[in-house]
Amino acid sequence: MAERRGKKKSTGDGSQTPVPARLAVRKTYKLYLGGAFPRSESGRSYPVTSADGTHLANASLASRKDARDAVVAGRKAFGGWSGRTAYNRGQILYRVAEVMEGRREQFAARLVEASGVTRADADRAVSAAVDRWVYYAGWTDKFAQVLGGANPVSGPFYNHSAPEPTGVVAVFAPQDAPLLGLTSVIAPVIATGNTAVVVTSEAAPLAGIELAEVLATSDLPGGVVNLLTGKAGEIGPHLASHADVNALDLAGAGEHAVEFERAAATTLTRVLRPGPEAVGGEDAWLGADPGTSRLTPFLETKTVWHPVGV
Repeated sequence: MAERRGKKKSTGDGSQTPVPARLAVRKTYKLYLGGAFPRSESGRSYPVTSADGTHLANASLASRKDARDAVVAGRKAFGGWSGRTAYNRGQILYRVAEVMEGRREQFAARLVEASGVTRADADRAVSAAVDRWVYYAGWTDKFAQVLGGANPVSGPFYNHSAPEPTGVVAVFAPQDAPLLGLTSVIAPVIATGNTAVVVTSEAAPLAGIELAEVLATSDLPGGVVNLLTGKAGEIGPHLASHADVNALDLAGAGEHAVEFERAAATTLTRVLRPGPEAVGGEDAWLGADPGTSRLTPFLETKTVWHPVGV
């Protein structure tokens, strides 16, 4: 490696010698499984480049075993997370927004590198991602009242329906929206009490791993979100056909969406197909009010009948 030259220092005879500048501390990007940051069990990695082709870092190339470990972690965390009060889940999601707000400069710089957008556009995407966490934090203790309620029946019965989380959700994050799009598919899944196994954007995974660092320091229990970097086409078939995965979000599955949906049919896994925003960049995910369209697909409705007047 060529020596990086910095300032000069004086010697005893009055001359000056160059002082080498500090070498950059290169970051090693790992997976996020069960609240920890392990390397892929396969030992593989792949290069991540900027929009202009500059090498940024190496990211772990997740394997089938990593995907299975992520599902195990998600299932282990599901009981505790779904059993928490809605108010507490909302507090934790709001804490994610707080920590992201404190690291907004870092996230904006990452988007400029990865996507080649202007700094103004990057700042707008980061602000929208922070706001999206706040938005879904507010829904944690409200969706049950909006989506459930008492049902009118003819007879001496009381009939009540209530939404419940479906379980472990495998999420394929948008390929061209590595932060706002990623946030928009993770937050509604966990806001409703589910746990998530997320496959990040293959070309721009670094913002996702840095989001995982935020999650790890925001009181979110380990295993609620498990993040895999690598190739959706390689990891996806194993997640789509996994008997312990309850639902799929195919937002970023791209050309593999039909293949994954067919695989999911073998285990009767619920599927959310890609919407029109799936093929756009961060701008496609902007919006002040995303509504409940990403909350409802990962909920089950439990109906209770109870006799009255006897």
